Amino acid sequence: MARNSVLLRHLFRLSHYSCSRSFSLIETIASSPIAVPSPLIHTMSFSFSTATANSRFSRPSFNFRTLCSSSGESKIALIKSEEEFNTALRKVQDESLPAIFYFTAVWCGPCRFIAPIIAELSGKYPHVTTYKIDIDQDGLQNTLRTLNITSVPTLHFFQNGKKATEIIGADVARLKDTMDKLYKDGVMEKIFSERGKGGHQC
Repeated sequence: MARNSVLLRHLFRLSHYSCSRSFSLIETIASSPIAVPSPLIHTMSFSFSTATANSRFSRPSFNFRTLCSSSGESKIALIKSEEEFNTALRKVQDESLPAIFYFTAVWCGPCRFIAPIIAELSGKYPHVTTYKIDIDQDGLQNTLRTLNITSVPTLHFFQNGKKATEIIGADVARLKDTMDKLYKDGVMEKIFSERGKGGHQC
């Protein structure tokens, strides 16, 4: 019986080690970007991935949304055409606004992994508008080609109307650090401004 007990303890240690290694591997895979095959960008683009996505997911309604969170209002604008993208980009540049252009796809695992983090941070920095662009939308091929969007998720960060940096992949730590460095001061300005105006709270 003593020998059996030693054997059982050994097996338990092996199974625990395997589970830990598997969980670590899952986290690594989830945070890695997915490359967009280049031929898809240069043709009637993303037709295969669009068909795949449509067979499994219903398309979201691409409208501007303002959400309330514990931190404040979260602004996420859903871009559904090249014209809307160009209009949003001109607005950000002309008015020197802070913004994030978030390129994603419904079939992208890392995009789903990071989506709730982006929503949470959008609430934390309510003065920053996040423009969410589904790369499978029709008519966006020229935009994707011009911006060299070859992987998703890809995030372009704008400060004072100019592109400050970008992140490719679901790197949560880098995402939080980048938004803190770029947009933290703007949060305080908004708080003082709302207090001066007697603004409402969510």
